[in-house]
Amino acid sequence: MGGFYFGGYGLYLLFSLPALILGFWAQIKVQSAFNKYSRIRTFTGLTGAEVARRILDSHGLTSVKVEQTSGFLSDHYDPISRTLRLSPNVYRSNSIAAAGIAAHEAGHALQHAENYFPLQIRSAIVPTVQIGSWLGPIIFMLGLFLLGNTVAWVGLILFAATAVFALITLPVEFDASNRAKAILATSGMVYNTEMQGIHSVLDAAALTYVAAAIQAVSTVLYYLFLLSGRQRD
Repeated sequence: MGGFYFGGYGLYLLFSLPALILGFWAQIKVQSAFNKYSRIRTFTGLTGAEVARRILDSHGLTSVKVEQTSGFLSDHYDPISRTLRLSPNVYRSNSIAAAGIAAHEAGHALQHAENYFPLQIRSAIVPTVQIGSWLGPIIFMLGLFLLGNTVAWVGLILFAATAVFALITLPVEFDASNRAKAILATSGMVYNTEMQGIHSVLDAAALTYVAAAIQAVSTVLYYLFLLSGRQRD
């Protein structure tokens, strides 16, 4: 194997470093945008919980619950229980950042209600991703070094589901952000002068999903390179 391995970690960094750098930069942008606009109150003074509730109710989703959850920026929509969960810094806050994040999560509820196809696909492959994300690399390495190429291919295919999930996540997240921006721009819940902050927060968050997708694809390519090198040897 030695001719293609290139010292293991060095080769892995060759594949993953661009995504790691992008991910680090994206996290900085998210923190910067959130810190800046979480200190600026909207003119309407609506909290994140109130923004989410108004969006849901105006689209006929009165049965979707809005709850507070623990954690920092742990905001998410749960399609199983039809519950929108907002972190304390969003649920209770009347900042521009809170309005943008709450509207984004409400956008996921709208997607669910409309049977948005990419969201359906993403939800369907969650069980496979949960297994493949941790079991795939283990099976791959066992196959690569001990059990043979067939087992390694099984591990690679399992882990590839993670990359598929990350790629499908992109249109889901972009669409939710676009819905949030459009609703906030026309609903009167924020003023037009505040939309720049909404764009900054949501665009920075979107960049983290791009970085995650590139990282997942890079890892699959790394495994594929190792396996193809093994087969050549």
